[in-house]
Amino acid sequence: MNILKDKLLSKISRRHMEPFIRVHASTLRTLEIGASGYYSEYFPNKVGLDIRPGPSVDVVGDAHNLPLEDESFDRVLCTEVLEHLHTPQKAIDEMYRVLKPGGELILTTRFIAPIHDSPGDYFRFTKYGLKHLLRAWEVVSIQEETTTVETFGHLLQRIAYQSDLRGGMLTKALLLLVAHATAPLSWLIKREYGRRNKLGVYPESAIMTAGYYVHARKTVKA
Repeated sequence: MNILKDKLLSKISRRHMEPFIRVHASTLRTLEIGASGYYSEYFPNKVGLDIRPGPSVDVVGDAHNLPLEDESFDRVLCTEVLEHLHTPQKAIDEMYRVLKPGGELILTTRFIAPIHDSPGDYFRFTKYGLKHLLRAWEVVSIQEETTTVETFGHLLQRIAYQSDLRGGMLTKALLLLVAHATAPLSWLIKREYGRRNKLGVYPESAIMTAGYYVHARKTVKA
């Protein structure tokens, strides 16, 4: 029973995110913006920064104006923070500033998601918007978090977490069960398009992904 309960309550987004973060584990000096503490085991030489004090916070500061020296970190880890920053380009530029040449950014953010941590929830990003924000960087990869169909599961899960439902816990459990059952249905979609009209056809992948995982590198000037 406890195993089933843990499965139902496990976040779909976390299930995808942890393997991505683990792949980029590093013993190099890492700045974590939005110090959650979730991934400390993968970054033993980590400095945690957040806007307010907390258990995993080493430096209290604003991501838009980092109180840190230029080129003082080998990596920046920024998970689920970008959508909560009122001026994301300024924050991205600050991350670039504190990284050493060739230093890497590991970032995750939302595309399709409900309002959360309100009122400090400002933006949602497409992969094209992320590429624009990172135009000064070498973008190694931008990968979708979920398939289009699986995103419905992600949203159902968020409704269960963030709503009081008629039917109480029984309805909530039903939503969580359906949420975890969506992924196998992804085979139903044969092709997806970002545009299919008189201007032409533009194939796409995961047009309704829940979020994106970014790996970028600070360019080394010749």
